[in-house]
Amino acid sequence: MSIQFTAPPAPSAMPRSSCGTTIESDVKSLCQVSMFGGIDPARLKLLAFTSERMQYVAGQRFFSKGDPSDAAYFILEGRVRVTLDEPEGERVLAELGPGACVGEMGVLGDHKRSATIVATEDTTVLRTDRTIFLELLEHFPKMAMAIMRELAMRLERTNVRPKTEA
Repeated sequence: MSIQFTAPPAPSAMPRSSCGTTIESDVKSLCQVSMFGGIDPARLKLLAFTSERMQYVAGQRFFSKGDPSDAAYFILEGRVRVTLDEPEGERVLAELGPGACVGEMGVLGDHKRSATIVATEDTTVLRTDRTIFLELLEHFPKMAMAIMRELAMRLERTNVRPKTEA
């Protein structure tokens, strides 16, 4: 008896017209992203327009630690797990859902991915290419400030973890 393993399907890009969504619905979803709370919806429309809506199934990997940082992902629906492989096994750093952004640290720091991201349920994201993401931050300082605030809050949460968790 032989067992065959199959790779999970590639994430599927979904043209907005075929999946029943519009730029306006993506903007509405982006308004729910905590880091964009005070951002003008017209700016978010540009972000939605320049991003690609993608679907991941449960268990599907967005990227692995060490991969090139080619994009940031804004979670619209579903959940993901952020993990690190360590000698003792996989360590879960976070579980994130709608409104979260993943992948932005590598894009901003211009380094490879620092963790692995896997969908824990069917997940819809807006994928923003690295170059576009950086251009948006350059042209819209409020958006850049919002992302810096979010990263500072993450760092603060990491610093206050008990030593046994860190």
